[in-house]
Amino acid sequence: MPTVNFYILNSDSERERQFFACKLAEKAFRSGFKSYILTDSSYQAEQLDRLLWTFRPNSFVPHALNNTPLPNSANAILIGEQTAPECWQHTVINLSQHCPEAMGASENIFELLDNDEARKQAGRLRYRQYKEQGFPPKTHRI
Repeated sequence: MPTVNFYILNSDSERERQFFACKLAEKAFRSGFKSYILTDSSYQAEQLDRLLWTFRPNSFVPHALNNTPLPNSANAILIGEQTAPECWQHTVINLSQHCPEAMGASENIFELLDNDEARKQAGRLRYRQYKEQGFPPKTHRI
């Protein structure tokens, strides 16, 4: 059963959500886990691909887009709008507007919300969906 955590950022900036996703991905990488960043579009996935190279000086987080050959690294980050491949379902960082399709296969799901009203509404719907599936979410204000 996954642990579901909603992080509510005190911002309405998509860039801030993506930056926070990079920090979570880095933490998962350093902990030795494969992670998947779920996006709404290939454009958003490409933005995260670029940001993971530059979000923090002296940081290295091996990563790849899901539309390329899968990385060989034991705990690389994968980014995409499709369902996470089986090996990358341990930790899902959700920047999309829907719940991950294989949510029951994950150990950790991180939902990133901000003050954007449309994202908050979609987040509330996902919150209810997790509860209905028996995965009670925890909320953290950042």
